[in-house]
Amino acid sequence: MNYISTRGQMAPMGFQDAVMTGLAPDGGLLLPETLPNVSDQLDRWKDLSYTELAYELMRLFATDIPAEELRQLINDSYATFEHPEVVPSVKVGDLYILELFHGPTLAFKDVALQFLGNLFAYILERRGGKLNILGATSGDTGSAAIHGVRGKPNINIFVMHPAGRTSPLQEKQMTSVLDPNVFNLAVDGTFDDCQSIMKTTFADVPFKTEHSLGSVNSVNWARVLAQTVYYFYSAFRVMKETGAESVQFSVPTGNFGDILAGYLAQRMGLPIRKLILATNENDILSRFFNSGVYGKADVVPTISPSMDIQVASNFERYLYYLVGQDAARLSSMMSGFAELGELAVELNADGQVDDLFAAGRGDTENTLAVIKRYHAEHGYVLDPHTAVGVFVAEELASSDAPTICLATAHPAKFTQAIVDAIGEEVHHPTLDALADAPTRCDSIENDVDAVKQYLVKHI
Repeated sequence: MNYISTRGQMAPMGFQDAVMTGLAPDGGLLLPETLPNVSDQLDRWKDLSYTELAYELMRLFATDIPAEELRQLINDSYATFEHPEVVPSVKVGDLYILELFHGPTLAFKDVALQFLGNLFAYILERRGGKLNILGATSGDTGSAAIHGVRGKPNINIFVMHPAGRTSPLQEKQMTSVLDPNVFNLAVDGTFDDCQSIMKTTFADVPFKTEHSLGSVNSVNWARVLAQTVYYFYSAFRVMKETGAESVQFSVPTGNFGDILAGYLAQRMGLPIRKLILATNENDILSRFFNSGVYGKADVVPTISPSMDIQVASNFERYLYYLVGQDAARLSSMMSGFAELGELAVELNADGQVDDLFAAGRGDTENTLAVIKRYHAEHGYVLDPHTAVGVFVAEELASSDAPTICLATAHPAKFTQAIVDAIGEEVHHPTLDALADAPTRCDSIENDVDAVKQYLVKHI
């Protein structure tokens, strides 16, 4: 399987090269040349364990890794999860909650980043050389990435987060990792600023090459690939339990990476009836799917900080398919968006951007109300991001297929929001152990050159 850029100005490359490249040299995002149709494999796969299913899916894309070595990478990656199913689906009221928070940092990012960290180490061991990872986080990616590569030889990781705009526990999870290969940078700005610095730095190809920069953000194809697995796994489990022939997923999203994985799973043949896209007040994505216009606005701080994003880094991959895989047209659209902060697409005959998607928004008041109601009625505590997904699912889900809501983080990571909603704290021993942990973090100005100088100094 070879990989190409959404912008069409790059020669195809293999899976391992795609993993190490991250952002394409032409500024685009990497995608497989073709998506396999796995419809004829679904019956064979439906009863597999999570790691067995991950192997069957990933081997279609990681064709330059020997089978048994890929299997070992997968087994090692998910041995760190505390639940035997890795990602269980739990019936709560009329919905199923897909719990993606049983990994080391209690967030869905662990599903991809435990695998990606091991993948980086595997490739470097065989090829030699070093890797300097530059990442940007709105909350959970940073800690999951750090825990995926901490202490690994020949790898340094530099993670930018918006100063004061992550939850205190999200920040503590990052800054309390004191391994010498870990560097945390608090940027005076928003997550979009951090993401812009990262993309601008990667676009400087000579600098990227000289300093062996790589990416763990969802621009890295391996992350999206790893996330497609839990759509298949959960759909199989829920369809078996309910006897349904299809499912629908509700996905709280800011960067479009998580829901993109579901979109690709559907294109590969998984019977997904509807993808319900849920945003908070930072609603650029829900506005797009309801109007056809993708336009930037100011970032609004909310109680679901991982979704406080206005420029979704994975959206370009979806647009590539939406415009019929026309790289030239896509490049023109993205250039226009970079200049004007807006792009638009035509609606279809049904007045929709895409009939597969339904999109809505849950604000802070809605989020707190949902957390309170699910705790009172079902004894189940939702984190604020998951609650946004549940709120929008209750508004938009159809009744003709089971609804699976992605639970993207453990509620104990968002103490104040949970207290505000239910009047009491939720705890987790992993987080409680951080209370008195020492931290290390450097403050840095919101400036590309400042970040580059920091990288050069510390590499």
